[in-house]
Amino acid sequence: MRSLIARKSSVPAQPVAPHDPAPSRLSYRVQRLWLTPVFRKALNIGVPLFLLFAAISWYLSDEERVASLFDAAYEIRREVENRPEFRVNVLGIDGASEDVTEEVRAALAIDLPISSFDLDLEELRGRLEALPAVRTADLRIQTGGYLAVRIDERRPAALWLTHEGLSIIDHEGHFIAGFGQRELDGPLPLLAGEGADLAVPEALELIEAALPLGDRVHGLVRMGERRWDVVLTNDTRIMLPETGARGAFDRVLALHDVGEILSRDLTAVDLRNPGRLTVRLTDGAMEEFRRIRALVANGTSGENQG
Repeated sequence: MRSLIARKSSVPAQPVAPHDPAPSRLSYRVQRLWLTPVFRKALNIGVPLFLLFAAISWYLSDEERVASLFDAAYEIRREVENRPEFRVNVLGIDGASEDVTEEVRAALAIDLPISSFDLDLEELRGRLEALPAVRTADLRIQTGGYLAVRIDERRPAALWLTHEGLSIIDHEGHFIAGFGQRELDGPLPLLAGEGADLAVPEALELIEAALPLGDRVHGLVRMGERRWDVVLTNDTRIMLPETGARGAFDRVLALHDVGEILSRDLTAVDLRNPGRLTVRLTDGAMEEFRRIRALVANGTSGENQG
């Protein structure tokens, strides 16, 4: 036993390694990461946000709680919208005739008082401009709960006769109303024929040129959607060309001023050929013309025989 102890004591002692103060690789990387500003901001902000998101998600996972939140928000919104300062109490319509005003009120269908938040002005404007008699509409909510509606109304310019009946149209040819559905301020020129609504400005120009004829003009007929015939009350037709209709009509009026050509027994004055004016006589006038021509022919033959 003693020899064993003596043998162990004879073994030299191993030196103890000194403690290394340097951090481990993992600790070093964590410290470097913590010193990064982006990481610190992400940790300081991201973790609270994540916890907040988790709490909100947990709260909203209950359908009853979600429904109660929506109900509360809706009640708050309705309380704000129904306050007196946001309420519309009066509707004013300007620029429209009495008949169109009634149509506008019916198209708006607003039950006053109403919250201004419940009014879609663009949708209401679209409703009004869909009315045949309305060109444009402008809607504004003014102070004092006043809804101002400004109407640019289509003005009747002519009556248009088609197979479907008689219609009132404006100077652009837009349909306004059926005849008898709108009160007119005075008589309107009568247009007829397919495509007459597409050439209303030219027709109105011809009507203006025919003012010297007074009430002898019955109306205008669109022929082949290309040109106009001016129809007089004695059924005489002035057949105008496709182009230069106003100039041709002025020439006829000048001839009438000189020789009362439109007061004669004519059924038509044809101006379709720019270089030639052709007239068509009535049956009675043709018979008289043939009789006179026969008398002239007989008288000439008698003189030759003599």
